[in-house]
Amino acid sequence: MIKHFNEAGLPEALFHRIEQMGFTAPTAIQAKAIPVALEGKDILGSAQTGTGKTGAYGIPLVAQLLTSTQGSSLV
Repeated sequence: MIKHFNEAGLPEALFHRIEQMGFTAPTAIQAKAIPVALEGKDILGSAQTGTGKTGAYGIPLVAQLLTSTQGSSLV
C-alpha cells in the first residue's frame, strides 16, 4: 500500500501530471490497487462512487503505456 503517489514508482511525467492536477495522496482503493497493478497482476476493486476507482485502474494503465514500446490498451 502506498501513502503518496511518489512511492508508487510511476514514470516521472505521469507523477508530475498527477501532482499538477492537485492530487498528492491516493485514495484507499488507489493505495491498495496501484502497486498490485504496477506489478502486472490483475486487480478487481469494489468501492463507493467517487472514491477513485477510475484512477486506481487508469494510473497503472497509463504508466504501462508510457514505459512500453509496444503497449496498447482497451478500456
